[in-house]
Amino acid sequence: MSLRWYWRLRAILEALDGDESGQDLVEYSLVATMIGLGAAATMGLVAKGINDIFSSVAVKFRAYGS
Repeated sequence: MSLRWYWRLRAILEALDGDESGQDLVEYSLVATMIGLGAAATMGLVAKGINDIFSSVAVKFRAYGS
């Protein structure tokens, strides 16, 4: 009985091995995920830099206004 299950499972795995119909979709979703994670990671650094620039401009305007 276990030998019959082995051959059935092997036939299923061989049938799945040749099926590559969803491979492109998975690859594109992985690339999109990596781009999204990279953008989210760099947004913190970019936002801090922009905040520092605006803060220094505000300090200079306060110094000239006094």
